[in-house]
Amino acid sequence: MADAAPRVRFSPAPTGYLHVGGARTALFNWLFARQTGGTFLLRIEDTDAERSRPELTQAILESLRWLGLDWDEGPVHQSDRAGQHRDAVASLLAAGRAYRCDCTQDEVRARAEARGGAPGYDGWCRQRSVEAGEGVVVRFRTPDEGRTSFVDVIRGEVGFDNLVLEDFVIQRSSGDPMFVVANAVDDVDLGITHVIRGEDLLNATPKVLLLREALGVTERPVFAHLPMLVNARRQKLSKRRDDVAVGVYQERGYLAEAMVNYLCLLGWGPPDGVEIRPLDEIVKLFRLEDVNHAPAFFDIDKLTHVNGVYLRSLPTSAFIGAAGRFLEHGPWAPGDFDFEAFERMAPLVQERVTTLAEVPGMVDFLFLDEPVIDQASWDKAMKPPAPEVLDATASAYESSPWTSEVLLASLRTVGEELGLSLRKAQAPVRVAVTGRSVGPPLFESLEVLGRERTLARLRAARARL
Repeated sequence: MADAAPRVRFSPAPTGYLHVGGARTALFNWLFARQTGGTFLLRIEDTDAERSRPELTQAILESLRWLGLDWDEGPVHQSDRAGQHRDAVASLLAAGRAYRCDCTQDEVRARAEARGGAPGYDGWCRQRSVEAGEGVVVRFRTPDEGRTSFVDVIRGEVGFDNLVLEDFVIQRSSGDPMFVVANAVDDVDLGITHVIRGEDLLNATPKVLLLREALGVTERPVFAHLPMLVNARRQKLSKRRDDVAVGVYQERGYLAEAMVNYLCLLGWGPPDGVEIRPLDEIVKLFRLEDVNHAPAFFDIDKLTHVNGVYLRSLPTSAFIGAAGRFLEHGPWAPGDFDFEAFERMAPLVQERVTTLAEVPGMVDFLFLDEPVIDQASWDKAMKPPAPEVLDATASAYESSPWTSEVLLASLRTVGEELGLSLRKAQAPVRVAVTGRSVGPPLFESLEVLGRERTLARLRAARARL
């Protein structure tokens, strides 16, 4: 199959929202398809009816659309192909390649403990004649000899001794075929030539290959198992302890373009070492054989850095548009937001934020009656001679022309008279006016805020001291 026109698929199970590992898998399939001129197919693995939820399918589709990972075919729902999957199980039963089993998990566990050695199913029902009924599953008869091997693009040759592969379940007691059967059948029927997926499915590959062979399919797809994603402690990413849902980062104000750029670096890197670049360049450079097999660190700090670079590269109008949904829910009262004021500040804010969620906190002082005081900033900035600075600055600003250049020059003069650098002189002024020690440029902020409100805040801070 390696010489056929490339056809790849991304197959999420709708039992949870799209996580970053799944998004990386989807992206690498998409990149390979776009780089080779192949077809990217979306297939929903909803064979587990009890756990699959339609609303989660929609959430996955929305995340893929947000990332810009458009699919050429699908979505194909495996549940719609249950008939073909049951036919495959029936043919395996008829050929003696599968058998029914009525063993409970407790019985399997008890026999394993009694015999010692590795746990797992022992083929107890191979020679028994078990009729279909409640609690009866169908198991594949794994060969007792030989070895099932394949060449993985990322990991090289991988092999499993058939003797250690237990007779795995291919049909539940409910009559629903297992996902391994659905994968084997659907990959053949849909003409999938390359299977690009996470390394957590590596152990399922020999089962799929054995099933394909038992069903009379001699051709094999090309396999590429992507490296595991780990957190800062080098533990596998887990939804129980890590922020793994793609939607979380969308809500925190990360750009889809930045997320895609960063995800492509998890296990792969451009040959020229330039990591932040347009997606069309990444498509041209991407090679599946260049993916590293070592675990990839999902570094939120690096993602945030990449996002900041993308934010700063936006045209100001695009930045304003992107920030809009975050400004809609700012801490100010309805009607107090002044779009023209934000428009004047936007270029300055754009240079300083790393996510869109930070934008309201950068400009809230403009739209609140009083600034929200950060106590740590206050304690640090309001030490002597802060009272003298506030008094002198308020006096200078009462009649000063209200431009950022003149406001800066006036405060520099105040500082010189008190023996302070401009940096030290402006610290108490910034905290008095904005409530924080970090924010957009002070003097441009004062110009937008206006004389009356600036003076009121300087005097209020002086009174507090």
